[in-house]
Order: sequence, then C-alpha cells, then structure tokens
Amino acid sequence: MPNLRKHRTKYQSIVLTAKDDPNNDIVQKSIGVMGRWHIWVCFVIFLVKFPVAWHQLSIVFVAPPITFTCADNSTDKCSANCSSHVFNRSVFTETIATQWDLVCEKTQLANFAQTVTMLGILFGNLLFGILSDKFGRRIPLVIAVVIQVVSGTAAAFSPWFWLFLVLRFICASATGGTMVTSFVLVMELIGTKWRTALGILYQIPFNLGHLTLALMGYFLRDWRYFQLAISIPSVILIAYYWVLPESPRWLLAVGKSEEAIKVMENAAHHNGLSTASIKNDVNTYMQKQEASQQQAGKLFDLVRTPNMRSKTFCVSFNWIVCGLCFFGVAQFIGQLGGNIFVNVAFSAVIQIPGTFFSIWSMKSLGRRYTLMGANLIAGCSCLLIALVPAHPTWPKAALGCFGMFGLSVSFPTVYIFSGELYPTVIRNIGVGTSSMCARIGSMLAPFVAGLAGYEPWIPPVIFGIVPLIGAILCLRLPETLDCKLPETLQDAEMFGKKIKAHSNGTAAKVDETEMS
Repeated sequence: MPNLRKHRTKYQSIVLTAKDDPNNDIVQKSIGVMGRWHIWVCFVIFLVKFPVAWHQLSIVFVAPPITFTCADNSTDKCSANCSSHVFNRSVFTETIATQWDLVCEKTQLANFAQTVTMLGILFGNLLFGILSDKFGRRIPLVIAVVIQVVSGTAAAFSPWFWLFLVLRFICASATGGTMVTSFVLVMELIGTKWRTALGILYQIPFNLGHLTLALMGYFLRDWRYFQLAISIPSVILIAYYWVLPESPRWLLAVGKSEEAIKVMENAAHHNGLSTASIKNDVNTYMQKQEASQQQAGKLFDLVRTPNMRSKTFCVSFNWIVCGLCFFGVAQFIGQLGGNIFVNVAFSAVIQIPGTFFSIWSMKSLGRRYTLMGANLIAGCSCLLIALVPAHPTWPKAALGCFGMFGLSVSFPTVYIFSGELYPTVIRNIGVGTSSMCARIGSMLAPFVAGLAGYEPWIPPVIFGIVPLIGAILCLRLPETLDCKLPETLQDAEMFGKKIKAHSNGTAAKVDETEMS
C-alpha cells in the first residue's frame, strides 16, 4: 500500500509544486506573498465587481414581470385586434417591456436582451483576454471601464429597442473585459498561499453588487434612471490608470524587466521588504527563462487523449450548470411573485455565506465533493420549487435562495477545480475554453426562465435536473486537493488513472473500476 500511494501521488497531484515555494517564484520572492500593498491593490480591483454584477443581473429590474390588458377591454390582450396595451405601473413606472410593448408575441425579445448581454460577456472575455496578453492588464482594464461607462450611460437614452440591444452588447463586452483582466491581475499579484482564498473572495463584491441592485431597483422604478445608476458610478474606476500597477509577471513575460523591477521595488517598499536584491534576482531569472522555454499547448490538446476528453467534457458541463442555473434562477426568483425586491435581496444575501463556505469546504472536503454537494443542493432546491404550491410565495422564494446558495458554492469551486485539472501548457486554454461554456449556459438562461409564462413548473425542473447531471459527472473527475500541478500533457493524462504496484516496485495502470 505505501508503494501504491507513492505511485498515485506521483501521477495524481495538482497544487503544491516546487514553484509554490516563495523563494522559487521571482515575484513572490521580491514583493512577498501577502502584505499591505497586496491588500490595497486587491481592494481597489475588487470594486470593479460591483458594476459586473449590476450589468449582468440588471435584466431583473429592466424587464421584470408586468401585468397588462388591452386598451379595448372587450378584446383579448394578445389578439391581433388589440391595437394597444394598458400596463399596470403600480410597481414599476417604466420598463423596456412597457417602453417598447414587449408583450405577447414580443415577450421573448425581453429575454433576448439578456442573451445579448451574455453574448457580449463572452465576446469581451475573448477580446480583452487577447488584448491583455498583448498590451498588459492595466491599460485594457481601463479601456474596458471607459467603454462600459459610455455605452451603459448611452443605453439609458436609447430611443429604439434595436439600438438599446447594440449598446447593451457593447457594454456587456466591456464588462466581460473588466472581469477577465481584473481576475488575471489579482491572480498574478497574489502569492500562491493566498491565491485560492483570494480567488474565492473575489466573488464577494459581486455578491454585494447583487444585493445593492435590489436597493437601486427599489428606489428607481423607471428603467432609464436605473440604467444610469448602474452605469455612471464606474466613472470612478477610470482612476485605475493612475492607481493600479501593471502585472510584474506580464512585464517579465514580455521582456520588460526594467518596468517590472520598478513595480516590484515599489510593492516591496510598501510591504516593508528589502529592495536591494530585486534587480539582480530579476536579471538572473530572465537568463534562466531564456534558457528554458516550454512549448505551448494547443486547443486540440484538450480532447486529444481519452482522459483529457473526459475531464474537459465533465468540467465544461459543470460550467454550463453554473452559467445556466445561476443567472436563470436569479431571473426566475424575480418572477416568482411576492415582493420582487425582497426576493432578489435574499437571493443575494445567501450567496455571501455560500462563498465563504466554499473556502472551508474546498480545503476540508476537497474540490470534487464540494462541487458535487453544491450541485445537489442547487438541483434538489430547484426541483422542490416545482412541487410546492404557488401560494403563499415565500416557500418558493426560500427554495430559490437555497438554490442560489448551492450555486454560489459551485461557481468558485469549478473555477479553482478546472484550473487545477489542466496542465501548465494548456491551463489558460483549458480554463478559458471551459468557462466559455458558462456564457453559453447564461445565454440560454433567460429563455428557460421565460418558460414560466407557459408552465410554471418547467423552469425549476430544468434548473433542477441540470445540476444533478453535473454532480454525477463529477464522479469522473479526480480529486485535486493538496496535489501537484501537472506540467505536461503526459502528467495530465496520467492524473486520475489508477496505479497499482508490482512486487518489483514498478507501477502499472489498471482500470478505474478496480479501485475505489
């Protein structure tokens, strides 16, 4: 058994490498793992997550459920003979549905507005991911913030629905840009010891943004004023140009060692560390890097071998679960009836303990069981929504909040999990490609939530079954807790396969069904 464990450890690990030692990482060695400078920079970057939540979830108050009748009471409200509609404006004075008469056969156009948003997020992730690799993290982030402010504000004054969609797409693309560049910047500045915790805590400002969205929706019942309220505050973030540093890792990667030295010396100074050896250490590091260039992986490597195909499929499906169910349930909760503001606020509040819980759970239970458990909570909660009676509305809202709790655990877990499953040579490609599946799911989410207009039980059943399938697929994934990051495609292919020891000390692969 000891030999078996030794061989399994050799092939099955993912998190602790020699590179995790701060003395073997030039950035960590120079500026420390965590200090006052790190905390300040992370606090400033985290502010960008508020508008990310506002723009991604704004559809809840931009296009809420609304009752209406035909102006001619003798005619059916959706009849071809009905020339105009009278809307109930007791809760919301103006929405995009009342503005452009998006009811009856046009109902799906309101849902399409959210699909356009998620398509923009996907496009922005891809575009600004490329730009940030070429021009650094700071400048593309500032550009994305400026575009977000301009297009988001302009959308509030749009006289036509099609123009509103175009501006919403542009704003969402910029929002996707702020998401990818800010996250990468945080991960590249923080030491390995804190990277998982900060990667999860990075979601807390999003949760708070979701919570404040309910507050803004309560006080601003006209969608145009609401749109302005979620767009204009980002003006403050243009200060990133002067406040944020460039990523020293990116500067070193593109050969700008002098600029990297300045950033690291400034960080070390504020962290109370010595700056005397940084320049020599960087010069030595650059010489070693030139001598050991590793060949980059390709997109096809994600599915080239059976083990990688299985991992890619299972992880990608769980990303679809997160995108489809998180944004779908968030929108569905707004359609449950009762007080929409209270429902949205509770669904946001429940995410905060969920995010903190995921930190403990991933460390104590592991990535796989955390993701499985979170999916089971989300799936069962949503299925129960379809079974409880429509009145009173609070049981459905409570179950929806439990579902959001599970999904708030799933999202950060699948992000960390997927980053640990893929080898170094294709890690960015793997995480980027699989996370695109979340955008595909989120594009479908408003249409699934909209099916409540036909049969109220359909959306919760779909939102319930999909996470349960994701939980089952987790059984095909290996645990990655306290394991070594795979470097090569061969490491990744061997990871998760069962190894048995022969009497002569060698190891042989056996079928996974032979061992538990």
